[in-house]
Amino acid sequence: MHYDLIVRHGTCVLPWGSTQTDLGVRDGRIASLDVAITDTAEEEIDARHLHVLPGMIDSHVHFRDPGDGSVESMATGTRGAALGGITLTFDMPNTSPPVVSAEVVAEKASRVATSCLVDIGFYVGATRENTPELGALEKLPGVCAIKVFAGSSTGSLMIEDDAGIEAVLRHGHRRVAFHSEDEYRLQERRKLFEVGEPYENHMKWRDEECAFLGTRRIVALGHKTGRPVHILHTSTAEELAFLADNRDIASVEVLVNHLTQVAPECYETLGGLAVMNPPLRDRRHWEASWAAIRDGRVDVVSSDHAPHPLANKLKPWPTCAAGLTGVQTILPLMLDHVAAGRLSLERLVDLMSAGPARIYGLLTKGRIAVGFDADFTIVDLKARREIRNDWIASPVGWTPFDGQTVTGWPMATIVRGRQVMRDDEIVSGPIGRLARFAP
Repeated sequence: MHYDLIVRHGTCVLPWGSTQTDLGVRDGRIASLDVAITDTAEEEIDARHLHVLPGMIDSHVHFRDPGDGSVESMATGTRGAALGGITLTFDMPNTSPPVVSAEVVAEKASRVATSCLVDIGFYVGATRENTPELGALEKLPGVCAIKVFAGSSTGSLMIEDDAGIEAVLRHGHRRVAFHSEDEYRLQERRKLFEVGEPYENHMKWRDEECAFLGTRRIVALGHKTGRPVHILHTSTAEELAFLADNRDIASVEVLVNHLTQVAPECYETLGGLAVMNPPLRDRRHWEASWAAIRDGRVDVVSSDHAPHPLANKLKPWPTCAAGLTGVQTILPLMLDHVAAGRLSLERLVDLMSAGPARIYGLLTKGRIAVGFDADFTIVDLKARREIRNDWIASPVGWTPFDGQTVTGWPMATIVRGRQVMRDDEIVSGPIGRLARFAP
C-alpha cells in the first residue's frame, strides 16, 4: 500500500489503549492503524521513543480577532497553538466587533485559510438582540456553540438575568456554553474593595458564591428548558460537587490554571499576571479540581487563553486586565502533571481530545481511528524544557509560567496529515480549516 504519510514506531494512544503501531494517512484522513513494513509513503515520520496522541484541542481561547492584531489574531494565536501541540482551537466571541451575527462569522471564516496554522471553530455570542436568531446561528459552518456571558462582560454580550438566559436556552438545541459568575453578586461585592489593594483580593471579590450561585441558576434553567449546558472554567469545590448530581444536563470544563496555580502564593509571586476570571483560588479548590479530574466529573480541560498587553497586567488591582496567555503552554503543563502522576496520559487525551469532540459534537476529530482526520500531537514524555517568555508566539510576549521547568513536550503538530510544527519550528504555512460539527 502507498500512503501520503506514515508515522512509524510511535506509541499510539488509541481509543482502546496505548500500543506501538504504524499509522497510515491518505487524503488527510487516517487510512490504517497497522501499516506494513513494506508499505510506502510520500513522507515518513519516525516517532520512535515518542507517543502519538490524537490531535490536542483547546476548546476555549480568545484570539481577539477581529480586534487589535498587536495583542493577538487568528494568525498569531494559531501559531502559538501549533508550537504548543494544539491542532484545533475554539475561539470566543468577545471581539471588536463581537461575533454575534452571520456576517461577522462569515468574515472570520473567509480568513481562516490564509491566517490559521491549525483548524478552528467559532463561538457565537448570545445577546438580547440576537436571541431569536440563535437557532440559525448555531448551524453556521464552523460554529462550535453559543456562548453566554452571565457575568464578567460588558455591553450587549452580557445576559445576566434568568429571563434572558431562559430565552437563549429556548432558541436552538445544541449545548450552550456559559461564563457562570453571578453578575448581581459581583457588582454588590465590588463596593467592598478599593483600588490598589492586594491582588489576592481578586479571589475575595469574585468569591466562591459568585461562581456557585451563577452555576446553580444556569443548571436550574437547563433543567427547566431541557437544554444541555456547559459550565466553563469551573473553579470551586462547591460547583464540582453540585455538578456531579446534574450530569444529565450539565457538562464541565476546568482550566489548566486552576489545576496548576494555587492562591494566595500565585498572587504574591505574579501580581497582576495571576489575575483572571474566575479567579485562581486556594488549595481546597485545587484539590477538589484534581479529585474531579480523577473521578471523571470533568469533561474538558482548556486554557482560556486571553492575552493582554503586559502594561495592562501590571496596573494596580483591580484596574489590571483580567486574563492570561495559555494556548501555547497548556499541553506542556498537562504533560508535566502526567509526569507527576496526577493523571494518566490516556485521561489527558480524554480531557483534551475525546472530551471536546464529545461535548461539542465534533465530526471526524478526537480519536485515532480509521476515517478520522489525521490530526496527531507527537510528544516526548521525558523531555525536560523551560517555559520562557521568548518562546511565546503571542505579540504580548509573556506567560505566567515563565521560568517553569516541565517534563513532557510537544515534538510535532500534524493537522490533517500535514506537519505544521516539528522540533519547535513552524514548518508550514496556513492550512487551517473550519471544524465541522453535528447539526
